[in-house]
Amino acid sequence: MEIDKTVFKAAEEWGLDIRNIRRDINIPGSPERCELRFVIECKNDRLYLIESLFDADIDHKLRIISSLNFLSGKGLSKINQYIPTLKNGYIANSDDRFWQISPFLEGETLDRPEYAFEKWRGKVLADFLIELLEKSQEIPFFTAVSPFSIKDYIHRLISQIRKNDPEVIIKIEPVLRFLEKKFMKAHDSLPVSFCHGDFHPLNIIWSENSITAVIDWEFLGIKPRIYDAANLMGCIGIEDPEALAGELACDFIAALKESGLISGLSREFFFEFVIALRFAWLSEWLRHKDREMIVLETVYMNMLADNSDVLKKAWGI
Repeated sequence: MEIDKTVFKAAEEWGLDIRNIRRDINIPGSPERCELRFVIECKNDRLYLIESLFDADIDHKLRIISSLNFLSGKGLSKINQYIPTLKNGYIANSDDRFWQISPFLEGETLDRPEYAFEKWRGKVLADFLIELLEKSQEIPFFTAVSPFSIKDYIHRLISQIRKNDPEVIIKIEPVLRFLEKKFMKAHDSLPVSFCHGDFHPLNIIWSENSITAVIDWEFLGIKPRIYDAANLMGCIGIEDPEALAGELACDFIAALKESGLISGLSREFFFEFVIALRFAWLSEWLRHKDREMIVLETVYMNMLADNSDVLKKAWGI
């Protein structure tokens, strides 16, 4: 295959001699983050992930690489850094494609939705976010970038939905009213920090009893401090709503409260933030025209709003 020759040639930029392209290995994380991606087995008996990048994404990919290098330098564990080329760059141009390479990490497959009830995961998930907050305090690559606003994102999305999918508006109007009561006014006062931006169990390489690495940093940046925690909780609940009051979820939140990551205004509006972030997922389903997931998401969002008192009590917030 022609693409195989291209991959073999690109790997030479890293001094890697490919033995085989392992199409039999499942690659975790979203395939939409790059143009092409392959697991390669090299003659040094190691596996690597090689990715062909979209031209428009190069600057952002370099920011991700720089951020991971910074965090690694600060001692953040459980990240998978990209490998420099023989010329000490991180992205190589080969056959009119841009490439990057990282070690391929094999992990345990999650049993869905059973994993969402496994107590031990709550503490290790919280530990990573606590360490990320600590190690990212002086990250220098986002000083000229305004913090992400889920409030502004929702307002833009609703405007688009009114034009293109007005029937969806009817289904989410109760959720919008719920957020407008207090959350939207308080949003801009929430403390911000550096966040992963897409933190959930499927963006993690798991070992048998811990985290090997957190992957897919495409949405990293300065956001409300509870962004990653709220996204994680929303993803646990979409697996099985009963898991929202389960041991994983409750231990996760308890550890973050104890650390101070969920405190003050962030604690007061944590539950509302979980719901607010589901609009980003709704946008994804609308973009893909996935009607089944659109229906599921709108039902889920309403369920969250309807059970706010019960879940806040379960979480102790």
